[in-house]
Amino acid sequence: MNEERYAYRVRQTLNHGLNDIPAAASRRLEAARHLALSRQKQTVSELVFAGAGTLASSASKVHIPFLKQALAIVALLLGMWISFYWHSVQYVTELEEVDSALLADDLPPEAFLDNDFFEWLKDDSSEE
Repeated sequence: MNEERYAYRVRQTLNHGLNDIPAAASRRLEAARHLALSRQKQTVSELVFAGAGTLASSASKVHIPFLKQALAIVALLLGMWISFYWHSVQYVTELEEVDSALLADDLPPEAFLDNDFFEWLKDDSSEE
């Protein structure tokens, strides 16, 4: 609160003395202010990769305007690939379980050649 009070007092003092400044000096001050503002560099937010530390130079700063969108697309594609991979692993695991259950049974090899057996397998797998 003291800083706000101090800033208020400084502003009041400067405003009080504003009327005492000659018109020519006021115009020169205004021109100098505009010149200073035109020369002031605009702040630009830059993205620098973490961990660059002392190795960071002006060449290592990234100035890609669509970096966020590109990273979002890469993340989406990576997520889709992981999902596809996960589902394919689950599918293969289910097939392995069925195959090992069939091979572990004491069925004669002729049973596998029977067409009714294949119909039974199709009906059994459609229930799940």
